[in-house]
Amino acid sequence: MVVLSSFVWVLLTLWVQRTVVDKLWELGNVTTDPSALIVFNPDPIYNLDEQICLAFGQALVKHKFRVQVATVEAAMNLKGQPDLFVLCANTYNWRPDRSISNFIRSYPSLVKQDVIAITLGSGSTEASQQKFERLIKERGGNLIGSKSFWLMKPNDETRMEESNVAVATGMAYQWGEEIAERFYPQ
Repeated sequence: MVVLSSFVWVLLTLWVQRTVVDKLWELGNVTTDPSALIVFNPDPIYNLDEQICLAFGQALVKHKFRVQVATVEAAMNLKGQPDLFVLCANTYNWRPDRSISNFIRSYPSLVKQDVIAITLGSGSTEASQQKFERLIKERGGNLIGSKSFWLMKPNDETRMEESNVAVATGMAYQWGEEIAERFYPQ
């Protein structure tokens, strides 16, 4: 039974961490500055990552950013260097997902680039968030902010009657506004 459970666990892990989706959203006016690139690897079961990334991006657009929200697959083909990177990692087995980690390792240069880290998970993201932050710093990124959002664990215990996903996306939007105002005032 242990062998079968382990085998199923490994298969599920490989399945959810694959990098195959190629999606790109362009938000805001393409002629404005500053620019932001938001990168995530979509979870095949829940799309909390996509919702969080789009909410964060929409907040940046409100503050005159030009934003590209891209899956890892799409981001690998983009040209140019944004002013701000927002990297979003799902948590699998207490680690940031392999695709976003590989993107960070293979991206030509994060050195001295402003980076925001978003860590997602069911509710236990602490170890994953720490590893994610460390990886960004090891690649020379200037980590200017890091937060976790959860699918199962309440994101705000004072708003228990609301959808946890709606609370998380609202919090991501608000945080995006705070980042834009603090680091890129207009």
